[in-house]
Amino acid sequence: MSRVPSAGPSASAPADVFQALTASERAVYEQAGYHRVFGLGASPALLVVDVEYNFTGDADEPVLDSVAKYPDSCGGAAWRAVPAIARLLAAARAARIPVVYTHGRPEGDRPGTPRRGTDIIDEIAPRDGEYVVAKSAASAFHGTDVAAHLRGGGVDTVVHAGCTTSGCVRASVVDAAAHGFRNAVVEECVFDRAVLPHQVNLFDMDAKYADVISLGAAENYLAGL
Repeated sequence: MSRVPSAGPSASAPADVFQALTASERAVYEQAGYHRVFGLGASPALLVVDVEYNFTGDADEPVLDSVAKYPDSCGGAAWRAVPAIARLLAAARAARIPVVYTHGRPEGDRPGTPRRGTDIIDEIAPRDGEYVVAKSAASAFHGTDVAAHLRGGGVDTVVHAGCTTSGCVRASVVDAAAHGFRNAVVEECVFDRAVLPHQVNLFDMDAKYADVISLGAAENYLAGL
């Protein structure tokens, strides 16, 4: 398998968390070899996890206004990530790699919202031929055929975007690693409802399961395939 080096710990969130550890805790991570570069393969797919109205709200507005309509909304953090996800999608499509979307099962929607909560938002809507999966658990891989679909396409690496960093993204990264895929988490393209769980989970995924990379590094990786 051809491997493409990636950035290891990102320059912001994981590093910020690393500095918050005590000296003895930092020594444990360093001596044990966490945050090594896993490397990325030559046949990636892009996985866009749950970028649906339940988690973004229907507009970029104050987060508590959004939560009043969609209780799980991440508000502005979501809308700051949406243009980055759109850029990543453009790079993936230009590279002609598989694109997979997940969203929640519609029967779980709450009534009375302006848009169906489990609909993928218009700004990053799937195109014809892209694989869209409804799921009922946190991981994109649990109870779905996503792993089989990716293996059938010869995929060796999953590039992750979406939400939430501490929930469905993390669960998908852990399961992708368990299925034998290499993982990249694109920092600007994942989001959460609070900064702390976002940063801590980027740090921990980078330590154990994935390479957390910047959007620019992801675009360069895809362009170089």
